[in-house]
Amino acid sequence: METYLRVLSDADRDQVHEKTIRILAETGVRVASELGRDYLKKAGAGVDENTNIVRIPRKMLEESLAAAPKKFSLGARRPDWDLGMNEGECYLMPDGEGVTIIDHRTREERPGTFADWLDATRILDALDEVGVYWAMVEQGDKRGTLADSVHYWNSIFQNFSKHVQDSSPDAGTSSWLLEILQVVFGDKDTIRNTHPFSFLVCPQSPLMIDAQHTDAYLAMQGWNIPLAIMPMPLMGGTGPGNMISMTIQGNCDVLAMLCLAQAAEPGTPIIYAPALAVMNPRSGMYSAGAIESGLLSSAAIEMGKYYQLPVEGSGGGADTFNPGIQASYERAMSLLLGMLSWPDLMIGCGLLGGSMVMSLEQLVIDAEMFRMSKQAHRGIPTHDEAWLDEVIQRVGPGGNYLGEKSTVMNVHSGEWLIPRLGMHDTQESWESSGRKDILDEARENVDHILKTHKPLPLGDDIEKELAGIIKKAKDSKD
Repeated sequence: METYLRVLSDADRDQVHEKTIRILAETGVRVASELGRDYLKKAGAGVDENTNIVRIPRKMLEESLAAAPKKFSLGARRPDWDLGMNEGECYLMPDGEGVTIIDHRTREERPGTFADWLDATRILDALDEVGVYWAMVEQGDKRGTLADSVHYWNSIFQNFSKHVQDSSPDAGTSSWLLEILQVVFGDKDTIRNTHPFSFLVCPQSPLMIDAQHTDAYLAMQGWNIPLAIMPMPLMGGTGPGNMISMTIQGNCDVLAMLCLAQAAEPGTPIIYAPALAVMNPRSGMYSAGAIESGLLSSAAIEMGKYYQLPVEGSGGGADTFNPGIQASYERAMSLLLGMLSWPDLMIGCGLLGGSMVMSLEQLVIDAEMFRMSKQAHRGIPTHDEAWLDEVIQRVGPGGNYLGEKSTVMNVHSGEWLIPRLGMHDTQESWESSGRKDILDEARENVDHILKTHKPLPLGDDIEKELAGIIKKAKDSKD
């Protein structure tokens, strides 16, 4: 049977739900978006225009949850890469968005550039473990203009062919994103039905919904864009001081934004995605490698499943700034905890130092850890053909199973996970290969991908249209 981790009992989850209902109905949430408040008011929420506090009654919350679809697919440009949500599979996502990078050539840390972002995006496209795009590193050599945003989105689709999750910086820029999506994927109905792009929004804990990114999403109303809702409360800082109350806080933040989205467009696909974080009680800093992060990730995943919503989990963080022993054990522990709770999507590969430092080598290593975690979730198969008791009787005392057909079949069936990275041979073999460590091997993999991987081409006609949009953005006065 498959391996599942539970950190909350049924009664615990019921209490998180009931306490969330009371908090949203009695305390409410501050909604900075005027448009968002209007939608919520029309849907039945109580709105105080003096304080911008919105109180959401139980009935409205329950109706909003019922309106959110429980199953849908995240589309992709690459054939056969649509990702079914709530279909029992889990896909890897990178972490985001680092400020600096450990240069895999010089091994020195420096600010990120567009070239670094491009390298990371191409590697994400090449790794089969990765199913969804996130920006892994800031492009420090870009100014953040409209033309830069348009060039950035064009570059994503030129170099990444799986599902894209990203945001628009403001409502005015959202129309440009929609224009690009139409060029790449087709007309409005096609985009509505295939969901090639999902929008990430991060409510501000505790209990605040901002105007800028909320309005940017609402500007895409009518396009049925899936919305990933990711508050990031910090336990003891912007979140309360223990794990179960953090679970409530994250749940409140997600469900308030879910209600807003359903009020604006009933049936909007929602991804439940709180990233519950831990503060270092000594320094006050974010502690990405804390073991409690893994437990909180599992709790959040369980609450998403409680509502039968697709879930975006988080894990695999590290406090240290370089790949190595500390990064390995911190990442492995929190990643495995979250994976055994089995979200639809798992964020967390490729960044170190509290998600501030990108390492392409770490990205490759994390993909291997993801494979191992999936194998742990796969558990011990117990189907009728798995027991092999007749084979045990036939081989008998003192026998050997090496030549048995069942052994060969199970090697190929996935009963064994065949490693793709690391040393798994004799010491003599390791020494004869130059005593390479896993970082050396990961660097070789990075170099090989960057030299050989060719992203799926868009086609000359699409490239020409995208170039026209870039020119129009550069000429725009907005």
